[in-house]
Amino acid sequence: MLSFFWLRCLLKMVKGNIIVPEDILSFCCNGLQGSTSPRRAGEPEEREEAPGAMASPLASPSAYRNPTEVQMSQLVLPCHTNHRGELSTGQLLKWIDTAACLSAERHAGCPCVTASMDDIYFEHTISVGQVVNIRAKVNRAFNSSMEVGIQVSYEDLCSGKHCSICKAYATFVAQGPLGSKVRLEPLAPQTEEEKIEYSIAAERRRMRLVHKDTLKDLLTSSSQETEQETRDGSGAVPAGRTRVESVELVLPPHANHQGNTFGGQIMAWMENVATIAASRLCHAHPTLRAIEMFHFRGPSQVGDRLVLKAIVNNAFKNSMEVGVCAEAYGQEMSISRRHINSAFMTFVVLDQEGHPRSLPLLAPEPGDGERRYREASARKKIRLDRKYVVSCKQTEVPLSVPWDHSNKVYLSYNNVSALKMLVAKANWTLAREKEKVRMYTLEEDRFLSFRIEMSVRVAAGRAFSLLSNLRRRHEWDSHYVRADLVQKVDDDDMIYHVVSQKLRNENKPQDFVILASRRKPCSKGDPYVVAFRSVTLPTHPATAEFTRGETLCSGFCIWPESEEMSKVAYYNQAMPGYLNYVTTNVVGLSSDICSTFEACEKFLLKNKEDLISRLQDF
Repeated sequence: MLSFFWLRCLLKMVKGNIIVPEDILSFCCNGLQGSTSPRRAGEPEEREEAPGAMASPLASPSAYRNPTEVQMSQLVLPCHTNHRGELSTGQLLKWIDTAACLSAERHAGCPCVTASMDDIYFEHTISVGQVVNIRAKVNRAFNSSMEVGIQVSYEDLCSGKHCSICKAYATFVAQGPLGSKVRLEPLAPQTEEEKIEYSIAAERRRMRLVHKDTLKDLLTSSSQETEQETRDGSGAVPAGRTRVESVELVLPPHANHQGNTFGGQIMAWMENVATIAASRLCHAHPTLRAIEMFHFRGPSQVGDRLVLKAIVNNAFKNSMEVGVCAEAYGQEMSISRRHINSAFMTFVVLDQEGHPRSLPLLAPEPGDGERRYREASARKKIRLDRKYVVSCKQTEVPLSVPWDHSNKVYLSYNNVSALKMLVAKANWTLAREKEKVRMYTLEEDRFLSFRIEMSVRVAAGRAFSLLSNLRRRHEWDSHYVRADLVQKVDDDDMIYHVVSQKLRNENKPQDFVILASRRKPCSKGDPYVVAFRSVTLPTHPATAEFTRGETLCSGFCIWPESEEMSKVAYYNQAMPGYLNYVTTNVVGLSSDICSTFEACEKFLLKNKEDLISRLQDF
């Protein structure tokens, strides 16, 4: 290492504008940082990352990288862990929120605040000495809010093992001076993954906007249908014993550069009191498994006092729900408290083998306690529906998902997002072209999908209205015999019972129970979407009269090309029973699909003219 004398000489040379040779500067830098051996010829400058590690931005300068992407790696130290040497979930939530906020601010170019966080399911715990890798990037920007996708994994430095921890979606709002909203620039997705996330982000936003109303409706119906379990009360723990209240003073380290408390810090404090409440029920150290979607109702600033309250709402066989509330007030106690946030967290208690233990019964408090008890049961069903339909991979969803009122929002989301994922695929191949009709195929491991498209002289909105009505499909699709409306769920979702013609080698016609979900464009450049998938209805079971058919993913996307022109594309993920029919058309041995689509064009043009004549008569 350089002596202090030589360091002073170097500083004098710099101040005197004396030019220092590069070799001397290199020696000085190496001496100040510790001696390093020269790199041998052919030796890589950096150690190659283990398979599955997050890509370093310095590893391949020529590779594309999302400009909003933020990567964070944190070594788990003893100060970050609980008594078991596992990373505190509150600390992880702080890191997640920080990375997501930095990503949002990269796109917005101004300060951003956390507006909401979607459901988070924690798959594994992280031990001291391991590394947490967090990657966050903006999936889509709306007017003044944006969705940030976060992926969290851990890395074991000794074994090189990598494992996924959770995936989360957060909504951030850009703020200008004095808290004014900032209009965001739209995002232009480049890769297939980005296009998929961009497209589905609109569906997730729609689900967030109706989340409160959906919960209200479901909880009302569940409260009427659900009967409280009979309890003898001998071993039940009174819910009042689990009640926790704690206060935190918001200091500058807890806030951003605008003085607003970090959303991740509030989540960490809420997780702390929720853990204490859960421990008072089970007299053990619980593990947080899930956090339900929640919204921040308002900000808190440096100097505020945050009052955090938690209580166990319900205890099931192997899990419990803890409700947490955060309120803020200033120095003056006379000022009413501001409700900042409420959240519901699910805890389990693991035995030595890592399996959930049975939990004691809970005796709810009269009045509000009984209401919370019943609502917790309803929320558990909602969480299961949401996780089953929304969070799992598309290929893991059974074809005909049972339909009921409680999961309508999530089945509709899954229906539309599955079609949007298919549309965003990059490996479509032109298989056939007949006049204006073009047919593409996409070969994947388990499915053969096809897309057929053409441009028609019909406004996109009009084509959308005509093609979304299955009761008129028999007018242009000879395969359809009839389609009866079974249930109008809402303005965007309908359930139909469809009867089709006999398939080759079949002695009776097919029938389907189909959920049709339609969406208008969320912003400029988005298509009109009509998505179809099979569902199961108790009122329409399979009968001997028909062969029950199923569709996993199909539908229309309609892009406006001008005021009077639109591009209409039909997508279908072919089921085994239709493979022979599809492949026969793909190779040119049949023109049935192209002919059907040409009939669709005539149907659209005919009804466009009928509409114009009716308007002229009017």
